[in-house]
Amino acid sequence: MASDRSVRILDALSGASTSRVLNLFKIARDNANNPEHGEKPLFLSPIINRTFIIKHRARADETYLFASPRSSATKIITPFDEGNLRAGGRSLFVEQRGYREALRQMGSYRDEQLERDYNVMRLLDTVPSLDPFLLREHLRNHEIEVAPCYFSISEGDQERMHRFVTGELSRLVALAGGGAGSDSSNRMVSAMLSSRVDEKLEPLRLTLGLTGNDFREGVFSWRGFLYYKWSMEKFWHDVMGVLRQINSITPHGPVTAEQKIFLASARRNIIEMVRDNGNHVTKTLAVYDSSFQELVAHQAPKTFRDFLLSAPYMFLELGEKLGAISHIVSFWRYRFPAGAPTLIDAEELSAIFQDFSSGFGERAKPESSVIKQVEVIDGMAPRQRAEV
Repeated sequence: MASDRSVRILDALSGASTSRVLNLFKIARDNANNPEHGEKPLFLSPIINRTFIIKHRARADETYLFASPRSSATKIITPFDEGNLRAGGRSLFVEQRGYREALRQMGSYRDEQLERDYNVMRLLDTVPSLDPFLLREHLRNHEIEVAPCYFSISEGDQERMHRFVTGELSRLVALAGGGAGSDSSNRMVSAMLSSRVDEKLEPLRLTLGLTGNDFREGVFSWRGFLYYKWSMEKFWHDVMGVLRQINSITPHGPVTAEQKIFLASARRNIIEMVRDNGNHVTKTLAVYDSSFQELVAHQAPKTFRDFLLSAPYMFLELGEKLGAISHIVSFWRYRFPAGAPTLIDAEELSAIFQDFSSGFGERAKPESSVIKQVEVIDGMAPRQRAEV
């Protein structure tokens, strides 16, 4: 375990979670009198169940910690002082060298508890985002049931998601042998959003000619694509608003020459990386749309079958890019609520900008990307981008 000063930035986020930060500290504090929190915990160790879990972009000086190269990692941070998060904390990465023993020490585990929490942490490490909807579905898919308080998903959002998926899949029902009625559509939607991939989706599996494991993995990633597509309905409006504020915010108090240079460079880098990653996200979702259209319009399952086989990898990449952007929006909206003054000094603003930039990897050349980038943000919202 290492001493980690990065927890200081979490002081600004002590009351919220984002797609990159699972704030178990806040969840435990808010549910101190909720028996379900203790009866169905995410982690059996009370220590680990009060940590910050962060999706972290691995830096060059951290590669030695792992047995094989990786671009991102899951970091666990336990604060030194829960009353003063700026004091820092202890951290370790999931699957770093010596990870199992380090986790045992951090969580003061007994053997049977360690095994269960080790497996849950491994599941969290395999998802690209700590978004509550995806996290809940991933855990359920592996038969891990925890209290609802760990996932802040409103009933309204769940209903809107169900309606969106119903509209998306209604054209597919007849092809899968379910008829065209609304009852058939609802059954397929329920099966798609269920924690289990069972016989209700067997006609679709046979249509696509996939084996059980490939189909299960593909369906989970398909759910992720549907969720991301649904969430994009209002996503860019929020992104553009936050980018305009990032571009115009001025720190209060003294600002050194070095800080001025860093802040100017960081602003440009954040805006450009959001643009580039946004282009990639929209292009990836277009690949899904195209393959799904081939399936339902031409009853040609091969293209969609190929999509499902590659979906797990594409889902990871999509989740990392969207997660980095979503984290910026969630963090900024929490730190600077609408209508409140944007009071911040240069040191804290520099730390926030550094955190935002760290969510992205190095700038990739367009030809090195798996999916060719296009100027999607320009096409979707030229006026908004001009105002950033």
